[in-house]
Amino acid sequence: MIKLYGYWRSSAAYRVRIALNLKKIEHELVSVHLVKDGGQQHSDSYVKMNPSHLVPTLVDGDFNLNQSLAIIDYLEETNSNVALYPRDIKNKALVKALAYDLACEIHPLNNLRVLQYLSNELSITVDQKTAWYHHWIIEGFSALELRLAKTSGQYCFGDNITVADLCLIPQIYNAKRFNVDMSAFPLINKIESNCAKLPAFIDAEPENQADAT
Repeated sequence: MIKLYGYWRSSAAYRVRIALNLKKIEHELVSVHLVKDGGQQHSDSYVKMNPSHLVPTLVDGDFNLNQSLAIIDYLEETNSNVALYPRDIKNKALVKALAYDLACEIHPLNNLRVLQYLSNELSITVDQKTAWYHHWIIEGFSALELRLAKTSGQYCFGDNITVADLCLIPQIYNAKRFNVDMSAFPLINKIESNCAKLPAFIDAEPENQADAT
């Protein structure tokens, strides 16, 4: 059985949980607590699995893979029952661009290790850290909202769920957690509302995970 090593609040693990649910792939979730015990991602046993000290890590038999988008692509190639990309090559590229806007441009600037470095190494205040977080979310979402005006239907790209939605929903969760004002992003809010009705997304929500605290 596939094992996914992750953390309930990890945006990257959240993306993969949605993909596993949409494709109805039998799997086991293994918690790697990013705060407890100084961060279990730094343990010797986990670092042997993922030298980046990050989650998620997917283990499929003797195959081990990190990076959430690479994992999702692997699931796409090995489980074609529910497609997460359009077939048309140009549309597929557009979906990837939306996903990368979220996963490569917005998320890395506000993930846990960056926020910890800002607080611990650079000694910025809580208010300064919040301002940093809000700035990058708002800048990223403002650009995304303009892109969605050209691509969205019920979801990020037309009326079918794609990997772009899998990247968007965790980022919205983070934005709300840090009290970002979402009123300027009606298309993003509409997509979130549509995804929130789907069991695959509901089951993957952070608060519905066994290690949620």
